[in-house]
Amino acid sequence: MRIMVIVFLSISTIMLLASCGVSPTEDQRFEKLAGEYIEKSLQMFPETATALGDHRYDNHLNDYSEAGFKAALELDKEYLELLEKVNPERLSNVNRIDYFILSHNIEESIFSQEVLKEQQWNPQFYKVGGSIYYLLVRDFAPLEERLISVKERLLEVPGVLNEARSNLINPPKIFTETAILQSRGSISLIRHKLEEFIEQVPEIRADIEPARETAIAALEEYTNWLENDLLPRSTGDFRLGEEKFRAKLRFTLESDISMEEILERAELDLIKTHEVMFETALVLYKSYLPDAVVGDSPQERKQVIKYVVDKLADSHPTNETIVAVAEKCLDEARDFVIANDLVTVPDDPINLIVMPEFQRGVITAYCDAPGPLEPDQTTYYAISPTPKDWSQERALSSFREHNDYMLHDLTIHEAMPGHYLQLSHANSFEAPTKVRAIFASGSFLEGWATYAEQLMMEHGYGGLEVKIQQLKMHLRVAINAIIDQKIHTAGMTEDEVMRLLIEEGFQEEGEAAGKWRRACLTSTQLSTYFVGNVEVNDIRRVYGAKHGSDIDLKKFHDTLLSFGSPPLKYVRELMEL
Repeated sequence: MRIMVIVFLSISTIMLLASCGVSPTEDQRFEKLAGEYIEKSLQMFPETATALGDHRYDNHLNDYSEAGFKAALELDKEYLELLEKVNPERLSNVNRIDYFILSHNIEESIFSQEVLKEQQWNPQFYKVGGSIYYLLVRDFAPLEERLISVKERLLEVPGVLNEARSNLINPPKIFTETAILQSRGSISLIRHKLEEFIEQVPEIRADIEPARETAIAALEEYTNWLENDLLPRSTGDFRLGEEKFRAKLRFTLESDISMEEILERAELDLIKTHEVMFETALVLYKSYLPDAVVGDSPQERKQVIKYVVDKLADSHPTNETIVAVAEKCLDEARDFVIANDLVTVPDDPINLIVMPEFQRGVITAYCDAPGPLEPDQTTYYAISPTPKDWSQERALSSFREHNDYMLHDLTIHEAMPGHYLQLSHANSFEAPTKVRAIFASGSFLEGWATYAEQLMMEHGYGGLEVKIQQLKMHLRVAINAIIDQKIHTAGMTEDEVMRLLIEEGFQEEGEAAGKWRRACLTSTQLSTYFVGNVEVNDIRRVYGAKHGSDIDLKKFHDTLLSFGSPPLKYVRELMEL
């Protein structure tokens, strides 16, 4: 594995220098420490290693025991102390930035273990489906070899679930409810999806079947425990409170923008976006109702926007057509980016798939890119159909939200030129360590993806109909940051969130209900969209001021994407802005 080569070369270099009586340089000391920490972390967290593309530990699951958590904390503290002995000012520019990124992420890990302690209140912490799914769908080795690793992991499932029962004390109700849905999804994955792969290697059935039945039985028992034991006593508070939220937000964003400034800028951005959205909607409104008289009060403006949004929502996919519609959107977006020469388009493959059941319950779509340690693999753009137990009314609400025009914007965000394109560029970044590849900044990822939406509209993609959806999504970005903060620090209620999302964000009721759930489950993550978007736009603005307004956008974007996925404050520094 490539990462092992890096570690061993660093250690060998240090030993050689020592034998010659030469002191290692500060860069060599840092590279050795970073390599050791990453190597030990990958070994300690096999599920993370698999997701990143290191397959040496595919036959194991993480250690969720008290001893396992203790060992992880000791590792973090040991290497944070060792890093503090390195002088970052004596490092190369690449290593200096990676030094700060690594130190920050180790500090975040310590905070998570000592303060948040999610293993005690978040049942999603023990979601085993992903560890099986990645081994099935990523074609990194012969299927028979991957299924042997699947078998070994299935045998460890009962142990993980036993630790979950031991560790979970008093989760918030919404966390347990979501874990129940995802646990059922894991059962379906092992019972049905796995069968598709076993059929391709029938000679392995006798070997894998006992492990499969053991895992299913353990998951069924665990799901029953979640429903009948843990759920009735799940009375914990999902709100972090200001102190924990502020600290977690700092770790999540790694930005110089304060919590107070985020809220202030998000509320101002909401007002400005309403103005642009009205001006855009008015053109469509007059084309639909040429004789209509439009007033200028805030309420009348909102009525115009609402009318247009509702009319566009009438054109929507179904569970049967959503994948085909999204595939068409993907082809059109790729052609547009190339035709307008906006950014270098990678050749890496991307497949659009139906979202696996064990991943559902929080988001509608996601981009599943290959890990940075696993080159030449396919990216998956996953779309979630509506759950089978949803009413017809609720399903319709979801599809009206993710209508034919919104699917264009969603595809831009998740795939082209959003996450898929950015992550493909990031995986090409090379440095003396894998720090920047492994510890990607969520704000960079979401900042680029939301900026990509704006970029496409700026060049006329999809006409006014798609622009309305992009502006609606931008309203969502601002509202995300507002509700993320206010729910967890100011006691914002579900009714208040729903009203803000529906009345100010023009969202369908089903989408708004899903966002409430997501905000409860993923504290601080929703803020990455707005903060990342602000920082990317700030970089473009300063870059334009430095190089002239008529800049070469392709050159700007390729440069922006050339540094991996570091926090955007370092991108600004690297671009000398």
